[in-house]
Amino acid sequence: MNKGKSALVHGYEVVIGFETHAQLSTQSKIFSRASTAFGAEPNTQACAIDLALPGTLPVMNKGAVERAMEFGLAVGSHIAPRSIFARKNYFYPDLPKGYQISQFEIPVVQGGQVEFFLGDEKRSVRLVRAHLEEDAGKSLHEDFVGQTGIDLNRAGTPLLEIVTEPDMRSSDEAVAYAKELHKLVTWIGICDGNMQEGSFRCDANVSVRKPGDPLGTRREIKNLNSFRFMQQAIDFEVRWQIERIEDGHAIEQATVLFNPDTGETRAMRSKEDAADYRYFPDPDLPPLVIADEWVQRVRAAMTELPRVMAQRFGADYGLSEYDATVLTQSRAMAAFFEAAAKASGQPKLASNWIMGEVARRLNASEIDISQSPVSALQLAQLISRVAVGTISNNAARQVFDALWNEEAGDVDQLIETKGLKQLNDSDALGKIVDTVLAANPKNVEEYRAGNSKALNALVGQIMKASQGKANPQQVNEMLRSRMS
Repeated sequence: MNKGKSALVHGYEVVIGFETHAQLSTQSKIFSRASTAFGAEPNTQACAIDLALPGTLPVMNKGAVERAMEFGLAVGSHIAPRSIFARKNYFYPDLPKGYQISQFEIPVVQGGQVEFFLGDEKRSVRLVRAHLEEDAGKSLHEDFVGQTGIDLNRAGTPLLEIVTEPDMRSSDEAVAYAKELHKLVTWIGICDGNMQEGSFRCDANVSVRKPGDPLGTRREIKNLNSFRFMQQAIDFEVRWQIERIEDGHAIEQATVLFNPDTGETRAMRSKEDAADYRYFPDPDLPPLVIADEWVQRVRAAMTELPRVMAQRFGADYGLSEYDATVLTQSRAMAAFFEAAAKASGQPKLASNWIMGEVARRLNASEIDISQSPVSALQLAQLISRVAVGTISNNAARQVFDALWNEEAGDVDQLIETKGLKQLNDSDALGKIVDTVLAANPKNVEEYRAGNSKALNALVGQIMKASQGKANPQQVNEMLRSRMS
């Protein structure tokens, strides 16, 4: 595990672990055939099993198991050949059975790690486990004055709860981990990752301690549904805990909620331990047995993983590890890069453009690369024209701007209509160079005397005389040749 340096906050080390609930992308629930589609009218997707009517029995969803296996294989975990389902007992109005079916002592996915970049530094967070469980329903408070409504559509929805070691040391690192995990589960297709709809929900366990001290008492921030709120919540919680300790108070273990309107966390209830839930094996479900043959079938059907694709981009296109990792942030971005690299034959230029100008425009417009007005093939054509000297980099940015704003014409038409073609004619360029040299004898003398800055002044004069159309490389070569 590469931790890098732990940044201290007012002399305290921040310690963060994550529990993430990823809703699995099955069409039916984990123990019933009821639909998992989002947005239906309340209680229209809850069958007899989800309602816990007497005499109903759960049946395991094979697709949910396979998605858990895919995740385990993606992060290098051990897939347990035999795992157990347990009843997690607690009362809440939206939990009809009075218990949640989960996994406790023997989860299906054990160990593993998630690797990511924090800036340009590679980090790694160890996983404790990932276990299958069912979701509860939802209590509705807003639409009922003095009452609470219960919607059981989510009851029984399949979840994979992914638990980390307390390896993160800052909110920046925690957010980087959460983004990488989000990328991974959506990349392999086991979760749609929609945080607003509750498909990807993160709980952050936060504590602080003096360096070298034992771990402090943690408080769990529940249901963080955006990366921005995640960072704000962790930063506030860290400040609150440090101030509390400095004022001479002890931190009490608790579950807290983050209020985006105030930017503060508030305690919801004291935090339960495993003993509070009275776990015991579910008598209605036999052990989940996974043969190695099944694991290999799932492995063979999996898509190319982002880290494997990043390694291939390094080997095939000569990209750095950092660039290759950035370009595999999503399958759409990876596909865009590969199409542009192949069509242009200029992978490094394609990488630079996508990580630079394309990324800047996407961020400003708040859109995904799949919605880019400039296609990968258009970018490839533009890059090709820069590579062969048809246009300069500055001119290419003007063409890109026109393409982005959907002006009429392809790359070559826009170059022509905007008069952006570089002057590569040696005779015509030579005349301009000779004229500038004759008009600037002082610069010529200074260059010959060893002042390299004089060359830049001459290049500027030539570019001005050619209205920016001269090829800078050709200009430099001509100047050096004539003044040698």
